[in-house]
Formats: sequence, C-alpha cells, structure tokens
Amino acid sequence: MIKREPLVLGNKSLKDVTEDICEVVERPPGKAFLAALFSAKMLFIFYIIVWGCIVAKGIGLMGINSPVGWGTAIITFVFWIGIGHAGTLISAVLFLFRQKWRTSIARTAEAMTVFAVMTAGVFPLLHTGRPWLAYWLLPYPNQRGPLWVNFRSPLLWDVFAVSTYATVSIVFWYIGMVPDLATIRDRAKNKIRKTVYGALSLGWRGTATQWNHFEMVYMLLAGLATPLVLSVHSIVSFDFAVANLPGWHTTIFPPYFVAGAIFSGFGMVVTLMVIIREVLPKFKSYITMNHMENMNKIIMTTGLLVGYAYGSEFFVAWYSGSEYEVYAFTNRAFGPYWWSYWTMITCNVFIPQLFWFKKIRTSIPAMFVISIFVNIGMWFERFVIVVTSLHRDFLPSSWGMFKFTFFDLGVIFGSFGMFFFLFLLYTRVFPAISIAEVKPVLGVGRKDETHG
Repeated sequence: MIKREPLVLGNKSLKDVTEDICEVVERPPGKAFLAALFSAKMLFIFYIIVWGCIVAKGIGLMGINSPVGWGTAIITFVFWIGIGHAGTLISAVLFLFRQKWRTSIARTAEAMTVFAVMTAGVFPLLHTGRPWLAYWLLPYPNQRGPLWVNFRSPLLWDVFAVSTYATVSIVFWYIGMVPDLATIRDRAKNKIRKTVYGALSLGWRGTATQWNHFEMVYMLLAGLATPLVLSVHSIVSFDFAVANLPGWHTTIFPPYFVAGAIFSGFGMVVTLMVIIREVLPKFKSYITMNHMENMNKIIMTTGLLVGYAYGSEFFVAWYSGSEYEVYAFTNRAFGPYWWSYWTMITCNVFIPQLFWFKKIRTSIPAMFVISIFVNIGMWFERFVIVVTSLHRDFLPSSWGMFKFTFFDLGVIFGSFGMFFFLFLLYTRVFPAISIAEVKPVLGVGRKDETHG
C-alpha cells in the first residue's frame, strides 16, 4: 500500500476549481499582488529608460571593449533563453509522459517560457547597436543585390531557432487556454469582457468533436515543442562552440547548455510558484508541496549534470595537451575573474545539493532562497564563458579587462522588471492554472492505492 500525495488539496469540488481559478481574473487584486505589480512596473520603466540611453548614445555606454566584444547583452540573452526551457519541458515533455503532477503548474510554466523568450529577444537586437536595421537578419528577396544574410553564422541560426521556439511556445500556450477562456466568457457579466474573451476562445462550445480536435492538436504541438527543448539551446551554444577560441570550441556545449537551461529554468519556475502562492493564496490548494518537491528534485539532478560538465571541461582541456586550452580553464578558476567562477560553482553545484534533505526540499523559504541562488549562478556561468574566454586569448598583447558600468547593471536588473511585469499581468488576464486539466485529477491521491 502506497499513499499518494493529493494533487489538489482541500477536497475541492468541480465548482470550487472553477470559482477559485476564475476569481483571480474576475475580482480586484489584493494588496500583496498590487505591491508586487507596482515594484515590477517601476523596474520595467527604469529598464526602458536605460535602454533608451544606450540606443541614443551607443552601446559604448556598456562595459564592452576590445577584446571583450560580447558583454552583458549576450550573457543575459543566453540566460533568459535558458529560463524559457523549463516551461516547455514541464508542459510538453511531462504531458507526453502522462505525468499528472504537471497539471497545476504547466500553464504558468508555459507563460514563463513566452515572457522569458520575449525578454531575451531584446538583447541581441540592441547589442547590434543599430536595432532599426534588425530586419537585415531575415532572409527575404530584396533590391539590395547580393546582400544576403550569412547562413553559416550561428548568430543567424539563433534568429531561426529562437523565433521558431517563440512561435511554437505561444501557440502551444494559447491553444491550451482556449477551453478556460470559454469558461471566463460564459461567466462574464460585462459586455466588453464577454466580447473579448469570446473572441479569444475561438467559438469554443465544449462539444465532443471540439474536445477530440483539441486533444489531437495539443498532442501534436507537444510533440513539436519537445525537440525544441533540445534544439534551441543547442543552437545558442553554437554561438560559442563553432568559434576558434580556447574555452569555447568544445563539443560538450550543446548537452551542457541544455542541462544548464533546464536547471536555471526550473529554478525560475520555483521562484515564480512561491511568489504566486503568496500573492494569490487560493492557489496554495493547487500548487502543492508535492509539486514544489518534484521540481526541487529536478533542480538537484540537473545541478549534478551541470557540475559533471564543469569537471569534464577541465579534464578534456588537460587531456588535449593544448597549452592554450589548459590556460583558458586555469584562468577561469584562478585568474582575475576567479570570484565569478567560484560564485558559479557554489550556486550551481554545492547549494542545490541541499535538496537531498527532505526538510529543506519541502521548506518554502529554503527552496525560494536556493532557487534565487540557482539563477544567480546560471547568470555567472554565462559570464564566465563569455568574459573569461575573451579577455585573455592567444596573445598577451591583446589582453584586457571587462568592467561593469551602471548601464550594464541597469539592463540586467531591469530585464527582471520586464519579465515579472508581463508575468504578473498575465495572471490577472488569463487563468493561471488550467481548469480543464485540474478537474480530471481531483481524485488522485485521496485514497491509498496499490501499485503493482
């Protein structure tokens, strides 16, 4: 006899589920939510002002120089793309494997993916220094003669990979919401709300034929989104792996980047779920400790994978016999930026292993703090890869140092303002938990079940 943890607490009825989830969209928000939204809004405004100054005056306001031509913009771009991975993994991959514990958190994870990719997309465009010419990155017939994009450039591969990932993620997220949007439409008393949600619900009536088509399309989109989890960050890793630079040109980067992306993505999901549980108290019955613990186990596992990748890089550098490769990694750990390397190791390898202890794994304050450390560590991972490899290359005569400026810090912290502002708005406009998926799992875990 094994007692399953209930996926929904409080012995909720079908009506209770509808009321609890729709209430967040239909009623005025509480003080805690408004305080969080206001804080995110002010940080977002600050972010817009900082980017406005950089676009007006030039990206020289940031710390990039020669030889560190890639700085905060590319580091934070890769960071946010990584954040977007967990949403698709939780929703699409766990859906295909029929994991019922995904139901309460899948919708919010999908939304996180969409907003993380939107936040990430700003950075490479503005890093070019001339964002108004961003359309040059698109391969379309034009009157400029032989001026075409360079299809051999991994930066162009990013354009295709990220735009495809964003498109599929948005469609997957939206299609999954259609039945719930129809529920809000049917409950709406205001004519404008009824019209808006009526248009968004695409004429959904809940017939057997519509449910059949919905489930088939959702399955196909999940199958399409799953390989994107592997492909997108693999392509992003090629930005580095195809370069002839010690510390970059390595075949381990694609799986290493994918594992790191899932690691940081789950860290952000845990952060968001803790915040949602606090600012929207009724959701505590749906986002249970069982959900949080499962995600913490994934963080712990991927943390070990990332730690293995860090160690294998040093081994391969030594085994290669290349003095440049050995120096690149020695410089990472013991050079001028040693503090960033050991911050990365501490946050990504050591701290997540605290989740081996159930008491910590099931403590809301502990998991929130650890999830913050995970995201700090993953940002520093990208910093270590970019800056420590560029600032000392083959010739000592070309060595240099990268120093943060106010504008670097402004876009780093400001990007969190954009992300959290969009995310909190989403929770007020769309149902943050899938009504249609939670109802079928209401009875799971209420009784002891025998597993053979």
